[in-house]
Amino acid sequence: MTDITSEGASGRRAVPQNSPGSPPLADDGRRPAGIDLIACVELFYFAYRDFTGDPDAFLAQYGFGRAHHRVLHFVHRNPGLKVAELLDILKITKQSLARVLKQLVDEGFIIQRAGNEDRRERRLYLSAKGVRLTDKLTQIQVKRIEGALAKLGPGADAVAGKFLFAMIAEKDRPQVESLIKGTRPQTPGNVSDSNE
Repeated sequence: MTDITSEGASGRRAVPQNSPGSPPLADDGRRPAGIDLIACVELFYFAYRDFTGDPDAFLAQYGFGRAHHRVLHFVHRNPGLKVAELLDILKITKQSLARVLKQLVDEGFIIQRAGNEDRRERRLYLSAKGVRLTDKLTQIQVKRIEGALAKLGPGADAVAGKFLFAMIAEKDRPQVESLIKGTRPQTPGNVSDSNE
């Protein structure tokens, strides 16, 4: 068994030869040139740090964090989203969402309305103030992605999209695809939020 903490001649930690998700080994037992999965993991961490860092600094001016950002983003992209649907998208507890949502509602960034068919449903919308904040945050992140893709040349957006989609758990892909296309599927987890 390979010691994953051992260092090779390059001074970098060696990747176990039989690690799950690793590409097939070449005939000589080495990885194909250019593939270092540990480096990919590290790059993902650094990319996420910088992708969220700029909005984090902006959100701090309001006393908000990443949870507030995610709520604002998905409510903006899906006006009239039910609280239960938002819980399903974010995969967080009701208690976690309740704290963040209360702050966003109390400070006038999100408006809650009863559902038309079921008055017990809570439907979520952004206020004009919420739209302005969310648009600014989106603008910051789009600029970073746009700059990175521009450096990679034509077709990079399609490859990046395929890579990110492949990183999502297979069971969640239909929901994510529907959200990106602007349609919310009715699943057992989001048909009704009348218990809230």
